[in-house]
Amino acid sequence: MIIRTKIGILGGGQLGKMLMQAGSRWDLDLWSMDKDFDFPAAKVTNQFVEGDFTHYESVYTFGQQMDILTIEIENVNTEALHQLEKEGKRVYPQPAVIDMIKDKGLQKEFYRNNNLPTSKYLLLEDKKEILAALAKETISLPFVQKARTEGYDGRGVQIVRSLEDLNKLFDRPSVIEELVPIKSELAVLVARNRSGQIVTYPCVEMAFHPTANLVEQLISPARIPEKIENQARELARKIIEDFNMVGLLAIEFFLTSDNQLLINEAAPRPHNSGHHTIEANITSQYEQHLRSILNLPLGDPSLRSSAVMINLLGENGYTGPVIYQNLDSCLGIQDVHIHLYGKKETKPFRKMGHATILDEDLDAAIMKAKEVAKTLKVIA
Repeated sequence: MIIRTKIGILGGGQLGKMLMQAGSRWDLDLWSMDKDFDFPAAKVTNQFVEGDFTHYESVYTFGQQMDILTIEIENVNTEALHQLEKEGKRVYPQPAVIDMIKDKGLQKEFYRNNNLPTSKYLLLEDKKEILAALAKETISLPFVQKARTEGYDGRGVQIVRSLEDLNKLFDRPSVIEELVPIKSELAVLVARNRSGQIVTYPCVEMAFHPTANLVEQLISPARIPEKIENQARELARKIIEDFNMVGLLAIEFFLTSDNQLLINEAAPRPHNSGHHTIEANITSQYEQHLRSILNLPLGDPSLRSSAVMINLLGENGYTGPVIYQNLDSCLGIQDVHIHLYGKKETKPFRKMGHATILDEDLDAAIMKAKEVAKTLKVIA
């Protein structure tokens, strides 16, 4: 019986919270581990364990008590996960996949080795190597620098456009990518269970905050030709098959000015680009992830309604106990669904929640989303 399977989630942030909420519908035995009880997942369960998911002993001890282990963040101690897997624990996504994806350099190499389309790149060790490559004209301005590890929510990524920008280079192992001309940024969720069944979600369109480099608005379905939609979903299927991964994979694409799809990067877990699926799709990304790791039949990913998702970010200049300004006004707008993560303190551009706005008319949903974004402010 699936309800007797003890499932451990490494990470207790908002993704862990929403996994917990999805699993509660089936009375699953879900446990979560993070550093302290202030994390969002602790608000919805009494099966929260304090521990550091980057430490071997914490992960190993937690994992020994579980039947299945999964993640809500890539930056976990995979050495412990490899050992648990050797001892017969089911770990999904598999530790080898997590190792590959959490290193953006290894991820890019994987795409190239599997003939998957991605932008041109070089792997360089530090600031000195980057400057030397620039002097030798091996690379040229402008370019994108991505730290190979520990980048998250826009951190560890920057565009270097001019000589003046060189003083802000990260002095760490990096992926240096050419800056391609982008028409739009897209994402596809794809899920695969242990039996090999695969489903893909409709493509979504993303707009990013200009300074925080976070998803500011997501539009579903993406306003793209059917041919591009089909190509993105087929690529998503190929990627998860090539990874031989079990679980949910979020894949971000660039659609270039000449209508070429390039893989930007992937995340082997529920993702910001799938928050809208809770209300807008027949099966949410959170339920789908649980179905995948439990080897259940995968759910229907089809849209129920057009939707726009906006992240509720801490306003710039505010740090302190959180206040949601004009929340009541937004709750009065039809088919606006607000999710607050339960973080006690706001900081500039911190993800404090999201809102999903539904409407059969996509343009109407976009207009309502603009109204919510203008009205609801996260301050201290």
